[in-house]
Amino acid sequence: MTDTITESSAPEAEDADGPPPARATLRSRLARWRTAHPTTLRTLRWTTTILAAVLVLGALLFPNRLVALQPNRFTRIPVEAIIGAAVMLALPRRPRLVMAVLSGVGLGVVTILNVLDMGFLEYLGRGFNLVLDWELLDDAQAYVEDSMGKATALGATIAVVVLILALLSLMALAMVRLSNLLADHRQTATRGTLIAATVWVTCSALGVQVSGMPVASERTAGAVKVQTRRVVDTLRDEAEFRKVAKVDAFGATPPAQLVPDLRGKDVIFTFIESYGRSALEDPAIAPGVDKTLTTGTEALTKAGFHAKSGWLTSATYGGSSWLGHSTTMSGLWIDNQQRYRTVMASDHLSLTKAFQKTGAWDTVGVMPGVQKGWPEQEYYGLDRVYNAFQLGYQGPKFSWSTMPDQYALEAFQRQIHGKKRDKPLMSEVILTSSHQPWAPIPKMVDWNRLGDGSLFGPIQKAALKPSEIITNSTRSKQEYGKSVQYSLTSLTQWLERYGTDDTVLVFLGDHQPIARVSGTGASRDVPISLVAKDPDVLSKIASWNWTDGLKPAPDAPVWKMSAFRDRFLTAYGSTPRPSTS
Repeated sequence: MTDTITESSAPEAEDADGPPPARATLRSRLARWRTAHPTTLRTLRWTTTILAAVLVLGALLFPNRLVALQPNRFTRIPVEAIIGAAVMLALPRRPRLVMAVLSGVGLGVVTILNVLDMGFLEYLGRGFNLVLDWELLDDAQAYVEDSMGKATALGATIAVVVLILALLSLMALAMVRLSNLLADHRQTATRGTLIAATVWVTCSALGVQVSGMPVASERTAGAVKVQTRRVVDTLRDEAEFRKVAKVDAFGATPPAQLVPDLRGKDVIFTFIESYGRSALEDPAIAPGVDKTLTTGTEALTKAGFHAKSGWLTSATYGGSSWLGHSTTMSGLWIDNQQRYRTVMASDHLSLTKAFQKTGAWDTVGVMPGVQKGWPEQEYYGLDRVYNAFQLGYQGPKFSWSTMPDQYALEAFQRQIHGKKRDKPLMSEVILTSSHQPWAPIPKMVDWNRLGDGSLFGPIQKAALKPSEIITNSTRSKQEYGKSVQYSLTSLTQWLERYGTDDTVLVFLGDHQPIARVSGTGASRDVPISLVAKDPDVLSKIASWNWTDGLKPAPDAPVWKMSAFRDRFLTAYGSTPRPSTS
C-alpha cells in the first residue's frame, strides 16, 4: 500500500517541482543546531530566564524618584511577584499566556509612569498626571528643540518612542518566559511560591529591613494606587474648581470703582522667569544676585524711585510659568492645566483686565516667549500683544529665550512705552532670559547700540552651550544666578533710564528653578517688588509690611500667589462687588 502525504499532515514536505519551503529549512537548521550545541542552548535558556526575572523584578521594585535609585530599593520581595506566580500556576495554558502578555505590558506601562514621575518631580516638583499632563510632553519636545536644536529633538523623540516600544515588548516576552518556566516546573514553583508568601508575610508583620528598607514590598501596587488617586482627585477637582471660579469678589465692581488710586499712572506688571527664593538665599547663588539687587536699589533711589518687597508662594515649581502668571492675575489657585483652561474660558476678572474694564488705560502685553497664536489675550484684557515676531528682533536666540531681556525692554520702550498717547499705559511684560537651561546667557550692552539685536550674535556664539551645563548641578546654579542677575539688571536699568514720575512697576518671579538648582524640597516662594516715584503709591501698601528696597527680608510676609490680586485691587481703592456667575 502506498503512503500518501497531504499538505496538512506534512507541512514541511519538499515540493516535487522546487526546493523546500523557507520555514521548513529554518526549522531543520535550528533542530540540527540544538542537537549539535546542547550546552550552549542550555546556557542561552538560563541566561534568558535570568534576564527576564531581573527585568520583571526590577520593574516591580523600580522607584518613581531619582534620589531613590539606590541598591537597597532592589533587595526587597515584591508581593506582586508572589501573587502573579500564584495566578499563573492556576491558569490553563492559553489564558496563562494571555495574562502573561497583558501583565507584562501593564508592568511596562507602570515603569514608564514611574520614569515620567521622576522627570516631573525633578523639573516641576510634582508627579505626572495621567489626565492633564500629556500635552506638556509636546512642550518638553519643543523645549529640547529650542535648547539643543531640531536634529537633537527629533533624535531624542525617536529614541524615546523606540525605547517605549522595546520596553513593552521585552516586558511581555519576559512575563511569557517566566510563566512558561512556572508551568514546566509546576510542583517546584508551587512550593517556592508558598515559601516566598510565608517569608513576605513574616517580614511584613515583623517589619524586617535590609539597608534601611522593608524587605516586604508593595511598590507596584502602591504606584498604581497613587496614579488612580491622582486621576480621581483630578476629575473631582475639575468639578469643584468650576464652582470656585464662578465666585469673584470684584466681578461686579463698576469700572469707575476699579483701581481709582492709580488713575494717570503707567502700571507695568513684569514676570521674571524662574526668579525664586533660591536666587536670594542659596549660598552658591545669592551673593551675585544680592549684589545686583543692592546696586539696583541704590541706582533707582538716586533716580528718585523707592521700592518695597515681599514673598509670594507660587502655584507652580520648576516650569509651567503660565500657571504662575494666571494665578497672580486671576486671584485663583491655578496649579494644573485643567484649572488653567477653566479660568481662561471664564469671565473671572483678571488684574490686567480690571485696568481695561475701566476704559482709563491702554493695555498691552509684551510676550517674547509667545511664538504662536495666544487666545489668552482676551482673558487678560490686553488690547494688543507683541509676540516674539513683532518686536523687530534680528539677533540669535539664546536657547529657549527668543531674545535678550535688554532688547525686549528697549523694544517695549521704542514701540509702546515711549510713544505719546491719550491714556496712561498698563503693560504686562514677560522676561525670558533666565529660562532654563541658562546657557547661553546674554550680556548687557550699550542701550544706544541695541539696534535690531544683531550685535548679540558674537555674544551668543562665545557663550556657554546648554550641553556644557545641563547635567552639572554646580554649573547650572552658577549660570542660573548669572541669568537672574542679567534679567534684574536689564529691568532696573530700563526703569532708571525710562521711568517717569507716573511709572509704577510691579515685578516678581513666576516660580522657583528646577530641583537641580533650587534643591530637593525647596520652598515655592518667589520675590515680588513694587517700585514707584510717587510716595503715595507706596504709602497705600504700608500695611503689607514689605521690606524697603528690591530685596525682601527672609522674614518678610509670605502670601499665596493667589492672594495678590485682591490685595492689590483693595490697596488701590477698588470696591468689592461680588459676582457668582
